[in-house]
Amino acid sequence: MAKFGKIIHKNNENLLIKKFIKHFKYEVSRIRKKRLTFVLTGGDSPIKLYRKLSKEKAIPWNKIDFFLSDERYVSEKSKFSNINICKKNLLDKINISEKQIYKISTNNKSVKKDTKIYENKIKKYFNNKKVIFDLSLIGMGLDGHVAGLFKENILSNSKNNAGYIKKKDFTRIGLSLKSVNNSKIIFLWAPKRKQTKIVKKIKQDKKFKYPASFLRVKNSFLFYTR
Repeated sequence: MAKFGKIIHKNNENLLIKKFIKHFKYEVSRIRKKRLTFVLTGGDSPIKLYRKLSKEKAIPWNKIDFFLSDERYVSEKSKFSNINICKKNLLDKINISEKQIYKISTNNKSVKKDTKIYENKIKKYFNNKKVIFDLSLIGMGLDGHVAGLFKENILSNSKNNAGYIKKKDFTRIGLSLKSVNNSKIIFLWAPKRKQTKIVKKIKQDKKFKYPASFLRVKNSFLFYTR
């Protein structure tokens, strides 16, 4: 059965956001490093959270480096671009430099090439040592997919930190399951009421039918609105 280190549920999104920010600030305060990493998710579900986070003055944004869990293979100016969503609602609103943002390129007209570029970017950041992100915010689709991980690629025995998948709606580049599960803290974020149904299915998933079920248990937090 799919399990999580801690399950946090509230009656509405605003209460869930308050709880998340409290947890986030606590985890940031515990990390005794000069710099720490925060993996951002895209889509609609984190927009309200990002806007609230951007107003938090106590968070040391200047010491946080940002990565993306996944990116749709569209122009950065597209409304479907995850980096566009993240910038518009969080990154452009806080006091950070462009150097702190490690985005996924979609400019080379080759998803394979851009996947390799992101892979190399991650390896370089971690000095070719084991990739361990500090905090990973992972969104979830109504089908239970997480980041760019779907049924078709969740079990890929990839040694890489990044991969890609071609879907009917969008081709996506994203972190591998190995890379996500190596994170020190995983926040699975499902704040919308329309996600409640899939959350219930995942919590009862004994056969690992859904990608979200493969997230590791230790230090993982499931946030959802019931």
